[in-house]
Amino acid sequence: MTARLTLPLVFLLPSLALAAEAIDPGRIVPAATGDWDKNGAGDLALLVKPDDGTDENNAVYIYLAGEDGPLALKSAVPNKVWGQYGMAGQAPSVTALPNGSLVITTHNDSVGRDRWEQKLTIAYRNFDFVVGGYTYSSYDTLNLDNTSHCNLNVLTGKGKSNDKPVSAKGELVLLDDWNDDRGQHACGI
Repeated sequence: MTARLTLPLVFLLPSLALAAEAIDPGRIVPAATGDWDKNGAGDLALLVKPDDGTDENNAVYIYLAGEDGPLALKSAVPNKVWGQYGMAGQAPSVTALPNGSLVITTHNDSVGRDRWEQKLTIAYRNFDFVVGGYTYSSYDTLNLDNTSHCNLNVLTGKGKSNDKPVSAKGELVLLDDWNDDRGQHACGI
């Protein structure tokens, strides 16, 4: 079961309470549902805007449902996903894939001459969420010959950058520990 939710999810707020804080439903932006742990129960992933007046990035919250129980918070990663809501061409998104993975997309399609898109494929492995794939593409609006594209399997370290093979150390990198510089370095960006 995969679906993309765009509702504020106000009706789920009681089940989204953290031990120390509840998520303000006005901060919940995109969400996706799927079965991340493949137990047959619907799970939930949220991107949550930071509090107003901070310079932090968006947070990622991932909830798992037990076979017969309510959703429980499995992963809360603050200050992880770049992007701005209300700014055209810069809103990040989260999407469920049919294979049970998630894709978090960030992009700049509106400001300056350098346009880019980045996708992190998130998978549930060894009872935690890891970055399984990194994809990055960019182009210059004034020099259309200045483009780049990289697709890297983080788990194996193999990929392609501008149609040439690239190789990095294959790693099991937790979403909590991921830094975009890791993927950009492997891609030669």
